[in-house]
Amino acid sequence: MVPRKQQVKAIVLYGYGINCETEMAHGCRLAEADVVDIVHMNEILQGEVTLDQYHFLNLPGGFLDGDDLGAAKAAANRLRYARVGARGERFQDQLLRFIKEGKLIFGGCNGFQLMVKLGLIPAFDGSYDTQQVTLTFNDSGRFEDRWVYLKIDGKSPCIFTRGIRGVYLPVRHGEGKFIPGGEEVRKKMKQRNLIVAQYSDPSFTHEVMDYPLNPNGSIDAVAGICDESGRLFGMMPHPEAYLHFTNHPRWTREDLPEEGMGLAFFRNAVEYIREELL
Repeated sequence: MVPRKQQVKAIVLYGYGINCETEMAHGCRLAEADVVDIVHMNEILQGEVTLDQYHFLNLPGGFLDGDDLGAAKAAANRLRYARVGARGERFQDQLLRFIKEGKLIFGGCNGFQLMVKLGLIPAFDGSYDTQQVTLTFNDSGRFEDRWVYLKIDGKSPCIFTRGIRGVYLPVRHGEGKFIPGGEEVRKKMKQRNLIVAQYSDPSFTHEVMDYPLNPNGSIDAVAGICDESGRLFGMMPHPEAYLHFTNHPRWTREDLPEEGMGLAFFRNAVEYIREELL
């Protein structure tokens, strides 16, 4: 095989309670990213590794800082105000430079909560440092571990969901209820098609508010949103948890394709990087 002149480089963060980094890195590898590095958050904060080295930042699920102060809130504050490396550059500036260069960020579950609380999504009009929505405790009052159906908005600018009409994926969260910061934010998200994924019926046709199809009571059945560029995307369900048919809860009873539905998200990301950034 002739090596590619330029490589797709993905970084997957871990540490402080993140626990889905291996699955997310596997998704990147199966999607044929050339370099996939699992990097501890301390390596970023100490300046040993910089985002400048990569094209695709992955923020996996888990329980960041034990979800004290609310899911991912402590981690969002740490990253927002951290100064990294010998020069003392703000991590926030490094992150904004990464975004300005047209690179990709995906956050799943706890990673979605982190993106929301950093202000990375929906980030109206490029405002990537202002929190405009939140995720809070499930209406059920308990941790939800189940599989859900998701309807994907084909009009969304999201590059991760291109060609996807609907998916069946697991959720594992205690704080997944999506709440927009007021009616104006809710209206803008709808007008700009930033609601990428909604909890739905099994036909992927109608969004649902009823439990358990909607596992947390999210307003407008929101399961995932993006920014206006479509390059920053976060969702509560776990695409990295359905990469192969054996991940499916009924794999011994149903005739399923070998490739799990979640892999398409990573394939779309890697394909975009090859076409647009290399």
